[in-house]
Amino acid sequence: MTGTSTGLGLGALHDLLDAGAEVVAHVRREAQLEAVRRELGVSVPGVVGDLADRAQVRDVAEQVTALGGVDAIIHNAGTMDERLVLAVNVVAPYLLTALVPAQRHVYLSSSMHRGGRLNTARLAELDWTGVRPTASYSDSKLLVTALAAAVGRLRPGTWANAVDPGWVPTRMGGAGAPDDLEAGHRTQAWLALGDDPRTHTSAYWHHQRTQEPDRRVNDIEFQDRLLAALAQETGTPLG
Repeated sequence: MTGTSTGLGLGALHDLLDAGAEVVAHVRREAQLEAVRRELGVSVPGVVGDLADRAQVRDVAEQVTALGGVDAIIHNAGTMDERLVLAVNVVAPYLLTALVPAQRHVYLSSSMHRGGRLNTARLAELDWTGVRPTASYSDSKLLVTALAAAVGRLRPGTWANAVDPGWVPTRMGGAGAPDDLEAGHRTQAWLALGDDPRTHTSAYWHHQRTQEPDRRVNDIEFQDRLLAALAQETGTPLG
């Protein structure tokens, strides 16, 4: 899973290990991996790379392949920096989905996706490099939630789920955030494990309950335009 150095990602690693799963941690810097291992009390395998850099995202995919692959990916890493929201919150999970075979994908969404300003026509206006910030955090969460729905639709046998963890007390959410951090990462891990028959689907979740996302998420034209834009921008089709 991505973004495991703190918060939801680190909590989900604990949950997965407690359930007896084998895990692969992802961090931006090598020193963070050692810190994660100390926190977990076990020397888990890890991959290292900055998800804001497409070349490093591709390298992370190669590192995962070299470890023997994975059954599930939790696309947990995220940022609120408007220069980086498209790269980290959308392009990175798209590339990892395209490059790393997995039966289960879990994408970090947010209730804020409903406040995204994008529509099908405005997708063409996005600067995916972030040199010219053209998307908000809410926009990025709308896009990654639509990506999850598209993967679930286009890849039979793949369970692609988006999770709203709530406004939780993480480095991004702030210490005073009122929602339940454990419930947020528990849902991610539960979906990644796939042991519960209720998880054998592609949906939008909050605290282990499905919800209806914004109507744009399930708009097939919106999904297809998004995938076409990402394929053109990265040179990598979803496949």
